[in-house]
Amino acid sequence: MMDIFDTKNISPMLISEMQDPFDSPDYIYEIKWDGIRCVSFLGNETDIRNKRNKLMSHIFPELENLHKQVKTKCILDHELIVMKNGKPDFYEVQGRSIKTNPFKIKLASDKFPASIVVYDILYYKDKDITMLPLVERKKYLEEVVIEDGSISVSRYVENDGIALFNLVKEQELEGIVAKRKDSLYWQGKKSKDWIKCKVMSTDDCVICGYIPKANNMTSLVLGLYDNEVLVYKGHVTLGVSLRILNQHKYKVIDYSPFGYVPEGNNDAVWLVPELVCIVESMPTEKDSFRQPVFKGIRDDKLAKECIV
Repeated sequence: MMDIFDTKNISPMLISEMQDPFDSPDYIYEIKWDGIRCVSFLGNETDIRNKRNKLMSHIFPELENLHKQVKTKCILDHELIVMKNGKPDFYEVQGRSIKTNPFKIKLASDKFPASIVVYDILYYKDKDITMLPLVERKKYLEEVVIEDGSISVSRYVENDGIALFNLVKEQELEGIVAKRKDSLYWQGKKSKDWIKCKVMSTDDCVICGYIPKANNMTSLVLGLYDNEVLVYKGHVTLGVSLRILNQHKYKVIDYSPFGYVPEGNNDAVWLVPELVCIVESMPTEKDSFRQPVFKGIRDDKLAKECIV
């Protein structure tokens, strides 16, 4: 019977809970790195795969020698990141992940080399260790990895989740993950033993239209004012419902308030840009929102007050 190293088809354990930061002696707390979740099979060579089991090694050639940075055959669960301006840059690593041209891949790897931050080990010396408690797996992880510029082990703190979260927030990072010390590793399962606490930024945006979607879902089309010009800012879907929108007065119009139809908005029902909503999202230097969440409509602010 083939073991998990040979089959090379692991679905990482997932987080099912999101909460405010908290302190507890039953948990460890780690930084949530803003990259691509991957699993690496390290033996005689390096084999990196994303959550959907897509091979990633050829897209990140600078990591081809990861297998030389471990003391024995192992499977590591980690974040694949690209640092830019001193911080993990999700857009840079995401852009790398879809490149196919070897020349462009080489240019990108030279300019912004990727690295991995390892937070779990699933296999050690020909043995599946997923059913060991997390703190035991952490000991194996610290033993096996030889850190260098391409690979590092995720540090963690005990008890002081709120303090770590506040530090992460100051550094404008993504957030933290709290993990029960005794948690086992359940492949492909969403577990309440792991809890994410994310740093979110809040913006007030103008509702410029909505797009009906499948499964009774709705996206709101968002805008902000740059002086007197309404600028398109993307969509928010998570948390949106027409029921909430219908609780407020709005007027349907037959043209885009932006003066043109932004790409991907051909099916929009356009509205007079009067309503203001609250959107939480991940901090980013880009012009659009990342992982936006609709938090409600506010009646105490004029649309023209929502500026870029």
